Amino acid sequence: MKFKVLIISVLFVCSLLIGISLAHNKVVVVPLFSDCSEEITTVTSANGRVWMDRNLGADRVAESADDPLAYGWLFQWGRLDDGHQVPISNTNSTLSNGDVPGHTDFITTNSDPNDWRSPQNDNLWQGVSGINNPCPSGFRLPTNAEWETETASWSSKDEAGAFASPLKLVAAGYRDYTDGSFSEDGYFWSSTTEGPEAYNLELDNAILSSESRAWGQSVRCIKD
Repeated sequence: MKFKVLIISVLFVCSLLIGISLAHNKVVVVPLFSDCSEEITTVTSANGRVWMDRNLGADRVAESADDPLAYGWLFQWGRLDDGHQVPISNTNSTLSNGDVPGHTDFITTNSDPNDWRSPQNDNLWQGVSGINNPCPSGFRLPTNAEWETETASWSSKDEAGAFASPLKLVAAGYRDYTDGSFSEDGYFWSSTTEGPEAYNLELDNAILSSESRAWGQSVRCIKD
């Protein structure tokens, strides 16, 4: 189902611009950008690792498995937080030939390897010094192995287990790389690449697999 959006209102809360939209007959609060100077709040996982306590772009820690204020942004793998990650951003079918496209559009593609950048660059999200690391200072994208370690501690290998974990992960939906349309379910990027693709975590079954980099998916940052 395509993502049909109706902007109802815009609110300022601690300088946080929030768009309230309708998706799948549900009200979704979408953080557009924030200039609040807030301390980064963290949570320690069952395996003793320190993570941000919410998704990038989320307004708060999830209070339920379907808490829209905890959904946050949907990034294409390797891109900065340049505005494209807002779930209602415009689309653009022109691939970028550089690491920073220079606009806020979600880049769509229908050609292999289904990446927003041509040629591809594997180093965009590698560690805290990654070229386009979108995480706060001292944080980075988790690796495929780090996600596997976390899922091993879940009480069940599904969305319920993901939310019951200390990270309180929620299915925020994702954007299709072919047209930018929105769908439900939850996926989280890792920093690990595999050929032309990158690994992600699917909450529904706690499986990690490699996917095309132009998908729009959630990001949760881990402390280095």
